[in-house]
Amino acid sequence: MVGADLENEGFGLAELSQSIFAALGLAGARNHLAFEENKRTALVLIDGLGFKALQKYRGEFPLFKNFTEHEPLNSDFPSTTATNLVSLGTGVHPGEHGMLGYTVRVPRSGEPGRLLNALKWDERVDPLIWQKVPTLYERAIEDGLKISHIAEKRYEGSGFTRAGMRGAHYLGANHISDMVEKAAGAHSAEGSYSYIYLNTLDVAGHKDGVGSDSWMSALGIVSELLEGLLQKLPGQTQIYLTADHGMVNATQKIVLGEGNQLLDNVTLIGGEARARHIYLRDGSVADTKALWQAHFGESVELFTKDDASQLFGKGVTEDSLDRMGDLIAVPREGIVLLDPAIAAKEGMMVGHHGGFTQDEVQIPLISYRT
Repeated sequence: MVGADLENEGFGLAELSQSIFAALGLAGARNHLAFEENKRTALVLIDGLGFKALQKYRGEFPLFKNFTEHEPLNSDFPSTTATNLVSLGTGVHPGEHGMLGYTVRVPRSGEPGRLLNALKWDERVDPLIWQKVPTLYERAIEDGLKISHIAEKRYEGSGFTRAGMRGAHYLGANHISDMVEKAAGAHSAEGSYSYIYLNTLDVAGHKDGVGSDSWMSALGIVSELLEGLLQKLPGQTQIYLTADHGMVNATQKIVLGEGNQLLDNVTLIGGEARARHIYLRDGSVADTKALWQAHFGESVELFTKDDASQLFGKGVTEDSLDRMGDLIAVPREGIVLLDPAIAAKEGMMVGHHGGFTQDEVQIPLISYRT
């Protein structure tokens, strides 16, 4: 991982997932985190819960004292849901699985081309072709493990779910009590794994910011979910809690092309406000990078496809190279780079993620054994 705000790389969700499945006995999975062998594991993923934010606010909810704290993990770049949930599902990093951000250009889709929004998807794109790496869930099912995916009903069968989390038995649940009951049922037998996803904290963070009243209420819902799991899951179930990314509150909003010449050679804007994929006219990469560098100085880090392995990990595929921006712009601190076409919508958000700061990248790992 690059970025001046990061002190060390460490492990991420790919290594966490590999380790969990290795402890469950999945052949070929690597136990990076040296987890003890177990027969039942529940992984709770709280969208948007950064390590530093949990450290700051966990004291408001005594339940967290029951959990063992492990060294924090780091999300992959970009520190966003579309990328990191697929790292979790496949056990490999973005350069290999090809989910490089919230939106990326679909190769050979015309000029200037169209963007694929990974979370909303596009029926013209086959998710099994777009993301070819077999998931750990598929491998585990073949190995005889019982694999369940517990989340809101609206995500079932979505292109994103099929791309990055296919193979698990989907158990739709729109309320905390339903999630708890379905998780309890999912672990009625040994050799079971459940992935439990909750996004209420991320929604509150985007709308009102980390630490806001609505964000604290959402953290209370997380505590409610955990309390239910501790009460209802069978004995000797290993529970892990983590996240896909953290979040920063915006301090400076810059609209690309508004009062500046930054879009002179730009044909398409992808990514999100803290991690922009910028698609350029042929032959303009060097000039555009120089223009942006002169405009932003050190406040925005700029990368080209030559830097792909630094950003997205080893094993970057040709598919990934085709999808990523010609220029990738990552602002520092609380700066956000707004797409002029949707600046009003993006600018309304207080909390953002995708970049390199520790608030965005560091994610918690805590555990409890029933």
